[in-house]
Amino acid sequence: MKNTLVKSTLILSIAALLSKILGSLFRIPLQNIAGDEVLGIFTLVYPVYMVALTLSVAGIPIAISKLISEARATNDEQQVKNIFFTSGILALLFGITSFVILYGFSHQIASVLGGQTTRLSLIVVSCTLLVAPYMAVYRGYFQGHQNMTPTAVSQVIEQFIRVGLILLVAIFMVERLYSDEQVAGGIMIGSIIGALGSLIYLRILYNRSSVKVAKSLPYKLAHFRSTFKMILKISIPIAIGAITMALLNLIDSVTIPTALKMHGEATEDINSLYGIYGRGLALVQIVTVFASSVILPLIPSISAKLTQNDKIGAAKLIDNTFFLTYLLSVPATVGLVVLTLPINLGLFTDLQGSTVLAIVSFSSLFTSLTVLGTGVLQGIDKARLAAWIIIVGVGIKLVLNVTLVNLYGLEGAAISTAAIYLILFLLNAVAIRKYTGFSFFPKKTGTIVFASLVMGAAIWLPSLLLDFEELSRLAALLYVGAAVAIGGLIYFSLLLITRAIDQSVLQRIPVINKFITKK
Repeated sequence: MKNTLVKSTLILSIAALLSKILGSLFRIPLQNIAGDEVLGIFTLVYPVYMVALTLSVAGIPIAISKLISEARATNDEQQVKNIFFTSGILALLFGITSFVILYGFSHQIASVLGGQTTRLSLIVVSCTLLVAPYMAVYRGYFQGHQNMTPTAVSQVIEQFIRVGLILLVAIFMVERLYSDEQVAGGIMIGSIIGALGSLIYLRILYNRSSVKVAKSLPYKLAHFRSTFKMILKISIPIAIGAITMALLNLIDSVTIPTALKMHGEATEDINSLYGIYGRGLALVQIVTVFASSVILPLIPSISAKLTQNDKIGAAKLIDNTFFLTYLLSVPATVGLVVLTLPINLGLFTDLQGSTVLAIVSFSSLFTSLTVLGTGVLQGIDKARLAAWIIIVGVGIKLVLNVTLVNLYGLEGAAISTAAIYLILFLLNAVAIRKYTGFSFFPKKTGTIVFASLVMGAAIWLPSLLLDFEELSRLAALLYVGAAVAIGGLIYFSLLLITRAIDQSVLQRIPVINKFITKK
């Protein structure tokens, strides 16, 4: 059973990582194909959809899997059917309600997001809410039967279809000279078809499986009444916890366009400006995905230590986990900042918004640390506290956005992002220290910062001799590639020379440890 659990967790982790990578990387070719305005509309609208989706879906798979596992333990097939059918009804109700709200208030929401050019995208993507909640029911059903593979495969199918269609539709519509508003609306079809493809796969798998609910058993209104409260009792807190991070992006979508207008920007320029801001967010997402994929698998070990009442072991593991995060995220952040100009040119075709990109890139360190801190709080059974910290952060972000964007324009939005993730990291760290004795800065953190800064200086100095406005995109990308290779060599050489890391450290890093020979 233990091996099955480990295997299932590994399958889900790999699928989640692949989905996140696809979901982060596609924004770069989308901007190349359709431009900053389309990327801006997408970046404005998607957080609204994600909040609605999270409220509709987030808690359902976990609630169903838990309840079905309990029912199967007592061989209560009637209860399994009650849970499955009731959750399907609830999912449809949640999805339809969310769709009706977004569609019915699309004019008002679009106005808040910066203008009616976002309305078409909002309406199209909201249609996904008619499919995604029901898809989540099947994922939860299979998980309740200790089968994680369908969830993992369906996630990958959904993301591949979604990303593939977004890029194909963008190419098709741009070549035929559709307006930016139409292109932005068209690419949202990818989300609908992706969710539908995943649902079809799950439904076929369910029909062919040996764990279908018994058709002979009855299902009546009384069964719905006796079951839906149990599902909501579990799913609602999970949904509230899951929505917190999405709220930070929603605050940006709601406040930045208005603040930019207050700053004096023309309404017709808002989408394009937000697209430039979205360039930095895409890079931060990539850094955060890779950092979290390496670090977050350690969090179940923290829960295990606490279950064994080994507080010293848990504190040591948390200390090591944060050390590994610094080890990976600090040099990545420094590299992004000092290579801002060639990265901007190489990935996004021009140098617009490079200052914004640099500031947002700086926030990637604190974003990674915030994601980790939230995960650790969940691991030590303080998920509610983690959610409240994010909610406090949402309130602070709202004030910072309105104030700083009004004063400094788009640069103010970037400063707000960096500041809020620093604040969230510190709040998480204080909470973790209170319950585990965790030290804010693990030993040798100073050496990591020093090595990162030396590395950054070494790959930044040659740029003083170059005029990036005169370089081609290929030359910029080649420069970035060479800088990353040389910088990585300098960084790890310094860490080895100063004995900040050794083979034992590398063996603690998931994925990387597979390539280290254990003696």
